[in-house]
This record gives sequence, structure tokens and C-alpha cells, in this order.
Amino acid sequence: MTLGYEEFVTTVKEGAHISDQEAERVSCATLKTLADRLSSGETEDLAERLPEQLRSCLVPDLDTARRFHVDEFLHRIAARTGIDDASAERDARAVFVALKQAVGPEEFADMRSELPADFDPLLDQAARPAPIRPDGLRPPLVTIDALLDRLGQQTGLDRDRALRAAEAVLEVLAIRISGGQIEDIEPLLPPELRPALERGRSVSGERAVPLSVDAFLQEIAQREDVDRGLAAEHARAVLAVLREVLPEPEFLDIKQQLPGEYSVLLKRG
Repeated sequence: MTLGYEEFVTTVKEGAHISDQEAERVSCATLKTLADRLSSGETEDLAERLPEQLRSCLVPDLDTARRFHVDEFLHRIAARTGIDDASAERDARAVFVALKQAVGPEEFADMRSELPADFDPLLDQAARPAPIRPDGLRPPLVTIDALLDRLGQQTGLDRDRALRAAEAVLEVLAIRISGGQIEDIEPLLPPELRPALERGRSVSGERAVPLSVDAFLQEIAQREDVDRGLAAEHARAVLAVLREVLPEPEFLDIKQQLPGEYSVLLKRG
């Protein structure tokens, strides 16, 4: 999960220009209707990546035929929320934008593959790259709260300790990878984590320092003031979160700069 419940609702509220209460209602109604249309496996995959408050919305009506088109999709949302179909279309677009941010581009693409082409107008806005800010950068792909929540779920750390772990791992990672790769990922991560990347880059002098995996973990342990075992656990968790929140090409670029012995920190699951 890369988007908390309040952030999800706020994204829908701002995208559809509706109230908080309406955003909550239409978010659940859209997800419920989506669950009616998707396979049970895909519904479960989405639910795993959503805030807990929204997971109960992704329960399909088992008596409902699944193979319906976009007009019926919007009609069902309208019926569930008491709005007209045009408003349902506006609101559903905003929900899909939030959904993509919550589940990530890969899972969103998996979901989209189960829907017919007439859903494209609802999904295209979510599929577009984030708008570029006046300073020429795209906004980060995930907020610091969402990232730390995810890290906390994996490690059991509270927010402050999760932040400390993230900073330690990212600082040492920035020593190990090239300055160019740091420049690529820095705008995609929350601004609160960028100082850690810059500290690492200042140590490496823009060049990747060839740290063994043992040295990598020792550097993390020293910065975080934990033992090597916890440093390894936290490194795996931070790298797993990076895999989830970064575009696949960017994460693969990081992975390619790490030698084979780092596979123990990069394994899924």
C-alpha cells in the first residue's frame, strides 16, 4: 500500500470536487462495483494493497453477472450512491486516479487488463504521468506517511524508527549506486528522504562505491545503531518498498548496479 485512507479520500475529493463524505461514499461504491466486474483473484490482489478501511468495499456480489460494460458500471455506482450517471462517471475517474496511486502501476495494469476497451475513458486519466510542477519536477510518487506506514507494516517499527531505518538504508544505498541513478530516483521519493540520499552522494562523490553486502549492512547498522541482523531486515524492507513505489525501470536500474550477493536483500516475500 502506498496511499493511506485519508490520502485516498482526499485524492477523490479534489479530483471530483466533492465533499469528504461524498468522496468516502463514492470510493466504496466504485470499488464495490469494480469487485463485481473483476475476477476474485484480481479483487484480492487489489484489496491487499488498499487501506484497511477500503478492503471491505472490494467484496463482490456473487449473484451479479461479471461481464458488464462501462455504462452498466456507471449505472451501478449511481444506484449505490444516489447520483446520476454523469456524476458517477466524474467521480469514478477520480477514484481510479486514487486507486492507481494506492496499488501501484503494475497492479493497476493487471486490473485494467480485465476490463473491456470501453472502460478506457475512465482509466486514461489515472494512467497519465503525474503533472510536472513549475520547478520542472514531478511530484513524488508516494508521501512520507504512506511510505513509512508500509515500512512499519513490514518491520513492526513505529514511525520514528521506520524513518530512521529508511534514512540509514537510503544513505548507504546512495553510496553504493551512481550519482546519476540518485538523481533519477530522488524526485520520485518524498522530499523528507532526499537529505539522506544527498549525504550518501556526498560520501561517494557521484561514483558508486563497491561495497560488499557485508560492508553495506555494517554501514547501515552503524548509522541506525542496530545489530547486523536488524540492519539486514530493515534493508530488505526498504528495498521492498522501493520496488513497490518506484517505476519498474528505475528499480531495475538500481538492482543492476548491485552485485549478485545483494540478492539476499532483494528477494521477494
